[in-house]
Amino acid sequence: MDINDLKLRLREFAHERDWDQFHAPKNLASALIVEAAELLEHFQWLSEEQSRSLPDSTHAEVEAELADVFIYLVRLADKLDVDLMNAAERKILVNEERYPAGASRGKSDKYTRYRK
Repeated sequence: MDINDLKLRLREFAHERDWDQFHAPKNLASALIVEAAELLEHFQWLSEEQSRSLPDSTHAEVEAELADVFIYLVRLADKLDVDLMNAAERKILVNEERYPAGASRGKSDKYTRYRK
């Protein structure tokens, strides 16, 4: 399945349940943030090292939360007629300009700190 197939499947899923009435962009954006918070909850008290090697049961829960985030993101993009793949490609090009490899390698600073 590609992202377009997923978008169409999610449209049909919502249509079959008459959920389109609830899927205003505002509501989908809110749901996206709620799911992202549920994802973050799994990492909240872990060290960086612990977050890199999750137990299998936690990994499965994180996978489910990532899927929820992705589903709401795809649904929101569909409602706003945003092509996520094109938007991501454009954003990567912007970030390549903002964060040139030579100036930003190994730095976590915001680009405005080292860009003149």
